[in-house]
Amino acid sequence: MRSSTTTHATPRLLLRRLPGSGHGPEGGLLAARSGADGLCSPAGLHRRPWLDRLGRALAQDLFVLHFQPIVSLADGAVSHYEALVRLADEPGGRLVAPGRFLPAAERYGLIREIDRMVLDKVAALLASDAGPQAPRIAMNVSAVSVSEGGMLGHLERRLALHGVEPERLVIEVTETAAISDMATAKAFCTGVQALGCAVALDDFGAGFGSFQYLKHLPFSYLKIDGDFIRALTRSRTDQLVVKALVGVVAGLGRETIAEFVEDEATMSMLRSFGVDYAQGYEVGRPQPALLTPVGGTGGA
Repeated sequence: MRSSTTTHATPRLLLRRLPGSGHGPEGGLLAARSGADGLCSPAGLHRRPWLDRLGRALAQDLFVLHFQPIVSLADGAVSHYEALVRLADEPGGRLVAPGRFLPAAERYGLIREIDRMVLDKVAALLASDAGPQAPRIAMNVSAVSVSEGGMLGHLERRLALHGVEPERLVIEVTETAAISDMATAKAFCTGVQALGCAVALDDFGAGFGSFQYLKHLPFSYLKIDGDFIRALTRSRTDQLVVKALVGVVAGLGRETIAEFVEDEATMSMLRSFGVDYAQGYEVGRPQPALLTPVGGTGGA
């Protein structure tokens, strides 16, 4: 679930419906774009105030993280949390959802700085809780950070600086990055795994060639998007898709995560299909602290 990201462990993949389904996950990233056409268009004029606003937020540390649990469908234990970024610069303490500011951050070339800021916050949090049941956290990395050469080195340095065990961090890579440059995405994912972190391919399934990525990109989890989950108990098509994905992923020795799980009936059906993990309001809402969801054991 992307929120940073979005953002909505070990690596995981996310499956979405093809374009035109009418669903776009909150915080979905757009391909980085710049130029006079963007600045002069109505959309560009609308986003222009974000340039100063986001720059000020980065300088004054006005971004905060919320965390949503992902739990095992076998026993309800917390597997890990997804870090979801919010902007906290509005009166009354209102938080700005990532879907409002991340597209502008990409347009104005600030998404790389936001990625690194989120990584710094996550690494510091992981370092502050290093007990025997210390949590694992997943965070999103944009296509821009995947394609530029410095993110992998920055990740390695931050983990070393904070003394964080790499296996406690999951790096989620958007499908946009893989589509734009498969070789670069593969190299990045391979490098992240070599450090000891997990890799998740987020936003999986948006393109017709998505299943090609199962063959070429390293991953451990396939995350099934809410488009296939929300109406699961009523849609035969969604049920067939989920069952097929579970079979493919299990055959590859990986695990599945279902997003947007919002009721017990859906959880029960997912469990019967062999889905491994669930994320959504039925499991736990995003919170400003790492919380154990109702029914969970608190294990991480």
